[in-house]
Amino acid sequence: MMKRRTLLATAPALAPALISFRALAAAPSDLLNASYSPTGELYKAYDTFFVRFWRGKTGTPVTIRVSNGGSGAEARAVIEGLPADVVTLAIAYDIDAIARAGLIARDWRSRLPDNSTPYTSTIVFLVRQGNPKQIRDWPDLIRPGVQVVTPNPKTSGGARYNILAAYAWALKANGGNAGKAKSYLAALLKHVPVLDASARNATLSFTQRGLGDVLIAWENEALLAIAEARGKGFEVVMPSLSILAEPPVAVVDKVVDRRGTRSLAEAYLRTLYSPDGQDLVAQNYYRPRLPSVLQKYAARFKPIPMVSVDHDFGGWDAAQKKFFADGGIFDQVSLPSQ
Repeated sequence: MMKRRTLLATAPALAPALISFRALAAAPSDLLNASYSPTGELYKAYDTFFVRFWRGKTGTPVTIRVSNGGSGAEARAVIEGLPADVVTLAIAYDIDAIARAGLIARDWRSRLPDNSTPYTSTIVFLVRQGNPKQIRDWPDLIRPGVQVVTPNPKTSGGARYNILAAYAWALKANGGNAGKAKSYLAALLKHVPVLDASARNATLSFTQRGLGDVLIAWENEALLAIAEARGKGFEVVMPSLSILAEPPVAVVDKVVDRRGTRSLAEAYLRTLYSPDGQDLVAQNYYRPRLPSVLQKYAARFKPIPMVSVDHDFGGWDAAQKKFFADGGIFDQVSLPSQ
């Protein structure tokens, strides 16, 4: 179900505060990170960075392994026994699910800055070069002859952001009429030929399999696709309204306490907030939290009007129940075949 790989890394020295390196050197020297699918490139670079930093500070080599899949699928794997020391998932609801299973403390959001979200993203459209279907905004996705690629919100955190962004636009465009916003979602899903299990699988369907005219995507996925195509083949379209995507991170308390890796796991996550960690975040197309780094990459990350899950949907528990639980709005508007 999940693709796993072992990543060994190297990196320049760094000095995050409040870390006792003598204590860390005596701890076990391997970690497993359960992460959602679009983060593969980010954590390949970051793990390389972190391992060199760690060895420089403690003299101890460290091995980082990563399990990648849909955010919901990774959360379920951890609940079912995957011994991840840390989770770096797409949405807070998935970490809350692990917390409800008793593996993570309920106060996990308060342990790191910005509610334990060291980077952000948003939802954009990726179209083929020249934008042959002239996709400019959400209404264009339901025009006759337009095929849309988006993953399944039952397994993908990115897909849940996609659905909420589309609903938010439709609600605003229709003067707050929830019935019309729901009808827009129903119309949109009729233009989706297949719902892939993860955001990365949906990206591959669009970029490599040639499926669809427009991909609703994480901004980082869209920018990465353009970079990998060397600027040829795809273009990003910024919709008139999108959503703030806040992928959270957390230590899996039950695992690190059993394995004795808490100090290493906490250092691994906290270092994401350092200037060098934030620069790697931006290099890999996520929006950094540190203002100085965001300013450095201002040309890459364009301003866009956004709603947020907390402010506009009442938080992830409320959004999950209303939209994605069994019998929720997504089920109500989906075609029977989906």
